[in-house]
Amino acid sequence: MPQSQSHSHAHCVSNMFHSHFIVIFSLLLSLPIIFFLAPRLVPPRRIPISLPDELDDLALFNRAIVAASNPYNKPRSASIFRLGATNPRLKIAFMFLTNSDLWFSSIWERFFNGSSKDLYNVYVHADPDSNVRDPGGVFEGKFIASKHTERASPTLISAARRLLATAILDDSMNFYFALLSQHCVPIHSFRYMYDSVFQRGKRFFWGGKVKYRSFIEIMSNESTLHDRYYARGDNVMLPEVPYDEFRVGSQFFVLNKKHALMVLRDRKLWRKFRLPCINIESCYPEEHYFPTLLSMQDLKGCTQFTLTRVNWTDSVDGHPHIYKPPEVTPELIYELRQSNFTYEYMFARKFSPDCLNVLMDMADSVIFKD
Repeated sequence: MPQSQSHSHAHCVSNMFHSHFIVIFSLLLSLPIIFFLAPRLVPPRRIPISLPDELDDLALFNRAIVAASNPYNKPRSASIFRLGATNPRLKIAFMFLTNSDLWFSSIWERFFNGSSKDLYNVYVHADPDSNVRDPGGVFEGKFIASKHTERASPTLISAARRLLATAILDDSMNFYFALLSQHCVPIHSFRYMYDSVFQRGKRFFWGGKVKYRSFIEIMSNESTLHDRYYARGDNVMLPEVPYDEFRVGSQFFVLNKKHALMVLRDRKLWRKFRLPCINIESCYPEEHYFPTLLSMQDLKGCTQFTLTRVNWTDSVDGHPHIYKPPEVTPELIYELRQSNFTYEYMFARKFSPDCLNVLMDMADSVIFKD
């Protein structure tokens, strides 16, 4: 080969090697940038509810509906009571929806301690992918058959409905159903909470009849209502859910049995709220489905107020304020109880797990001293 051609060939090989090196080096440099921007460029993954899971849930819901309709399974006078009649065995089902360990199980144990087991039941829906530990005590053996859950998705609606159905099937005396999370703590004693729910949920009617209302937040003037309604796209919610009937509210509620069964019977609205969202940032089905359904079907039977206090003053990425140990004082507990409405708050969230010791130290002297 002539020397000039040899030099030319070597030069081309050198250029090719240099070009490949630049490309590889550029890709390596871009990886951190891609990693950083990916969550902003690609919407968060939303796992659809599979057909087998849907069919399993429908079978469970139907069993609960049938069981509740059996006259032998109904508590005396069901959801309507005669003035002056009492039934001390009516229970509150405490339903914990979690994807992590129940960090505050000790304070809940203290909350239930000394209370008659004829007044409450406990149920836990734990994401099976999260390996949630059974803390024992009042939670031992209370974990129900659960499925995967994901924040800001219809899976949280399904989990809450699963809890409702299981509680109805488990004990016909369950009359109120309180949905809670692993971040929730009680801010009153059990006895105070139980009496308040049954006393303040009353509505008196002609002839001495009394009906009990559900405690669920229902808002029609929330500033993000428009974006939340159109999160699935234009007209997707129609005709089942017109814009002027769409509502939002806290995920955490205390429903009476009538409304719990109403939720389990629903198919029409569920078909809309289970649909995936286009605008992920405004998609919180668990905060939309229950308030909208109950507002459309029985608004007067609801207080439109939640019993779980949340601090949204410095929320980040849709998460409320998380209280840290230095913030947890008797004054904070007293403040969290207060409300601008007729009803006091009975629970509060969100607390970091390391708040447990501080809360336990003031449990008897502050939290459970009403």
